[in-house]
Amino acid sequence: MTKSNFPSRAARLKCGLFALALGGLGSFGSADMASAQSTAFRQAVAETASVNDDVAQFYRNTTYSPLWTGDDDTSSLRRAALLHALEEASAHGLPDQSGTAAALVEQMRNAKTAREFGKVEAALSAAFVNYAAMVQTGMLTPSSIDSGMVRKRRDHDGAAALAGMRDNQPFAYLRTLVPASPQYRALMREKLRLEQRQAAGGWGPTVPGKKLEPGDTGSAVVALRNRLIAMGYMQRSATASYDRDMERAVESFQSDHGLEVDGVAGGGTLKEINRPVRDRLKSVIVALERERWLTPERGERHILVNQTDFTAKIIDNGDVTFETRSVIGKNVHDRRSPEFSDVMEHMVINPSWHVPRSIITKEYLPQLRNNPNAVSHIQITDSRGRVVNRGSVDFSQYTARSFPFAMRQPPSTRNALGLVKFIFPNKYNIYLHDTPQKSLFQREVRAFSHGCIRLAQPFEFAYALLAKQTEDPYDFFHRILKSGQETKVDLIKQVPVHIIYRTAYVSNKGRAEFRRDVYGRDAKVWAALERAGVSLTDVQG
Repeated sequence: MTKSNFPSRAARLKCGLFALALGGLGSFGSADMASAQSTAFRQAVAETASVNDDVAQFYRNTTYSPLWTGDDDTSSLRRAALLHALEEASAHGLPDQSGTAAALVEQMRNAKTAREFGKVEAALSAAFVNYAAMVQTGMLTPSSIDSGMVRKRRDHDGAAALAGMRDNQPFAYLRTLVPASPQYRALMREKLRLEQRQAAGGWGPTVPGKKLEPGDTGSAVVALRNRLIAMGYMQRSATASYDRDMERAVESFQSDHGLEVDGVAGGGTLKEINRPVRDRLKSVIVALERERWLTPERGERHILVNQTDFTAKIIDNGDVTFETRSVIGKNVHDRRSPEFSDVMEHMVINPSWHVPRSIITKEYLPQLRNNPNAVSHIQITDSRGRVVNRGSVDFSQYTARSFPFAMRQPPSTRNALGLVKFIFPNKYNIYLHDTPQKSLFQREVRAFSHGCIRLAQPFEFAYALLAKQTEDPYDFFHRILKSGQETKVDLIKQVPVHIIYRTAYVSNKGRAEFRRDVYGRDAKVWAALERAGVSLTDVQG
């Protein structure tokens, strides 16, 4: 048999897995199963399962009855379903589990005594619980990777998962463990597409030079053309000039990668065009892990803020019903916007800005020491909320620790929060709000705030939220706005808010889009995934 006709290792293993799982376990016959119910079997299960609390709990609850090692058809199906899932784990961007599957097969083949059956039983359960936890809630603890990734990984109940495997059709139950979101399935398809593209040679040679624009000709334009064709942005052609078709292709690429859409392949655009397939594949695998961290109950209506995309969206039943540009925290250690989920409860029209303590002590106190009339547009208040006469205070005597006052900017068009803010109470003091600094929304990279999320169209955002509880949201909003009075407006139906960080996602149109790793967080996640065993072994450069 030639090498090209010889079955792959994975194919050979799968054949062995299923032959063994679906009745090829001669040593698992009925006579041996009587032995498997013996004290030796139970003791071996208890000893082997003790290293995993969830597995140990499950067997205590079931008096150490076998889940996997019976000679009945259901036990066979459970073994087959588990081995199949382990073989397919890498399709989810998880560590390759084929070695684990092979080791389990070998252990099953060699099992002869009741004690050996007990060890196999517990080993299969441990492998199942490990896989279920990874595919259902992710491998990593976000906050251990970056202090701004404060999203809590959901707890995984391994004992409940084992009970689910016991009580349900095995293959169907394993499918329920996989995140059911359309985004997760789309990312898996994109991962496969990128792997196939790399296997076919990638996107070809990189494009030389620093800038290409309409009217240019030459070898660099040809390289750009070929790369855009390989990426799916141009139809195959022989043109060697930067024509209108190429300009449109560059515009589409720029739109899909969060770049200024001008049809010119400048330095920033060429840098993104020249990124190799493996970079995009890493982003997709990281996005799959991040999708596993998110709760499956997103909310029929929810707000989605993707920091790397600098957007805030309202999602209704899976469709984007409103979208606006946003500004996120500046890329310095104490200003980066955190990642978490919460619930929006109300908005405040004509808000005051109660200056955070960190801004008071780091930015304003040094100015006040030099000039007590500095930042005069902001009131200084005492512990009872009374305005302090600046002329009667010697600010030079205070340190950041001893400064006894608060600071507040009253409602106005100059207010740092603009004319409306949207509150989802959280310990990070993060919210969405208007801003008088409108010019920042024209920037390509919009990381300028102290951590809160600024919105380019805050009024329209408010109308969209209020439309669910008033017939004329525009009139309702502007009547309050014109009063000039600080007014809290409760949302009758509170709205979940998810502040996420995705450098790769698939749009509702089905096209993969990529963004720059503005805070460097995805690079940290990828490094952690590699340490956990994820690799691009099959991807060439």
